[in-house]
Amino acid sequence: MKIAIINEISAADKNADILSALEGWGHQIFNLGNTSRNDTPGLLYIHTGLMSALLLNLKAVDFVVGGCGTGQGFLNAVMQYPGVFCGHLLTPLDAFLFARINAGNCVSLPLNQGYGWAGEVNLRQIFENLFTPQAGAGYPTQRAEPQRRGRELLAQVSQATHLKMAEILLRLPEEVYHPAITYTAFRPVLEEAARGFPDMQASLDKLA
Repeated sequence: MKIAIINEISAADKNADILSALEGWGHQIFNLGNTSRNDTPGLLYIHTGLMSALLLNLKAVDFVVGGCGTGQGFLNAVMQYPGVFCGHLLTPLDAFLFARINAGNCVSLPLNQGYGWAGEVNLRQIFENLFTPQAGAGYPTQRAEPQRRGRELLAQVSQATHLKMAEILLRLPEEVYHPAITYTAFRPVLEEAARGFPDMQASLDKLA
């Protein structure tokens, strides 16, 4: 699985913990956000939300691990865009249920609030329950079919209620899109993915 980690500045010091918790599972990791509180520019959740949505809509990655101090800001930011199905995970049980019932493509983690002793252990257990062959299997098992249908309907709602990402990008304030699409680690991945989407490439060219 291709997984992007996109930290914003307030949670940049937890980047190493996230990387460590994801080691050993065979995933291809793209570390594309702030990795230190000294990074420039310091990305806000409004930027990392856009970055995450771009990667998912361009199919550059299969999954995004994001978050912020509480997890709420990133959750609200990323869910403004089409094709993003994000869970707010505090515990391994949250991850277990989100994977099986919602089978989304993005998670928001609280990386300051409540992040104390054994925080890195909690992270690893969250990922153990999140990235499972049982994703979308349903819980409890007798609810699998209505849950599957619910995911299909939600995808249709997302498509019906949003503009295309290429159109959205051109409507955003420069202070939102510019730090996101020009961020040093992120830009090459974005450009490579956009080559397969002429409408997105055209939008990026207009913003260049």
